[in-house]
Amino acid sequence: MAARKKASKKAGPAEFIISKSRPKAATKQCNVSGEFYGALDKFVRDTIKAAEKRALENKRKTIKPCDI
Repeated sequence: MAARKKASKKAGPAEFIISKSRPKAATKQCNVSGEFYGALDKFVRDTIKAAEKRALENKRKTIKPCDI
């Protein structure tokens, strides 16, 4: 049998945390530019990082909606 290559689980800079199809599907009357996805990805990553910091400051290891 041929050996399979293991997929790298490390996220690279070109890998988005968000799906490109969902923001596009959520818009009703506008198109979505290519730059929008990068800005949205940065916003989501920054929000998660801030929520994680707040959870840790409150001595929790679980991020909750109140951390946003």
